[in-house]
Amino acid sequence: MEIYQKKEMCCGCGACIEICPVRAIRKAEDREGFFYPEVNTELCIKCGKCRKVCPTKAHDMIENENLYLGVQAKSKKIRYSSSSGGMFSIVAQYVLRRQGIVYGAAYDENMRIIHKAAETEEELERIKRTKYVQSNMDGIYEEIESHLRQQRWVLFCGTPCQADALIRYLNQDYEKLIVIDLVCYGVSSPGMWKRYISYLEHTHRGKMTDFSFRDKRNSDNGQMRSYRINGKEYAGSLYRDIYCRIYFKNYILRPSCYKCQFCSVDRKSDFTIGDFWGIKHVRPDMDDGMGTSMVIAHSYKAKKIWDEIKEELNWFKCEKQDLLQPRLWKPTEQAKGRWLFMLLYRILFR
Repeated sequence: MEIYQKKEMCCGCGACIEICPVRAIRKAEDREGFFYPEVNTELCIKCGKCRKVCPTKAHDMIENENLYLGVQAKSKKIRYSSSSGGMFSIVAQYVLRRQGIVYGAAYDENMRIIHKAAETEEELERIKRTKYVQSNMDGIYEEIESHLRQQRWVLFCGTPCQADALIRYLNQDYEKLIVIDLVCYGVSSPGMWKRYISYLEHTHRGKMTDFSFRDKRNSDNGQMRSYRINGKEYAGSLYRDIYCRIYFKNYILRPSCYKCQFCSVDRKSDFTIGDFWGIKHVRPDMDDGMGTSMVIAHSYKAKKIWDEIKEELNWFKCEKQDLLQPRLWKPTEQAKGRWLFMLLYRILFR
């Protein structure tokens, strides 16, 4: 069973690996540092489940009666510790109050990006904030399904392709499942991130324990990045950081990101969240440099939850055109020199 023909046809969600009933699929790292599924043809029973769960193969567009919002958490602490306006944190707390479990991207002990569960406020802090790297989803789909069958509330937050893969994997509606997807610029290479961390640790002769891509200390909507090695903090401009520069120049995104099929305001998730671009033009009174979340509530469930949490937020209702941004109508464009950049990377780190 062939899962994909070209690399842009695989988003790396890993759902095919977990759904395989005979464990005939494993993941392998390519020379750009991304992971792709490999099928053991001797074990494969050709059931087709891997193809059915794949977001890039089975993607179908839907139309929602969306509710468009701009929001800011009333809690200054929540806003400061969030990448934008704190909407994810507010929904997460809604789930934790119901003894539920929240899944999001976090750093492990080696600074790899993995999807991880949070059941307390302290654990929640580890999965907040944007991380510009593709997360590892090993075991997450199965774990979430197990919690849902036990009638627990579950919140999942991830990229649009990860969210779509989860919905396809579960293949049924769960009343206590909340799915949030992100307005996603694209995911970068875990292998390249690993090498960058090694470079910083070698430079500063220590062990990294944290990295913030969107540090808000200057009230400038997170234009600074910071990291901590051996207890010492290093902070500077987001756009002068080597890794962040090549990320935003579109050199290191996954090939599928340049062909993303989820660049739309209509999605299968309950909520779509991201930075509210252009807030200074729509609501200049709310542009204080500490971030505003744009929120699209898609489902009936999302709108019901919104009515229960909106008192914890400063918010306004808006029109689609007020919050529309490039990643909601077209994919990130591939850098013209990406092939050369990746060629040099492969030569240097072969």
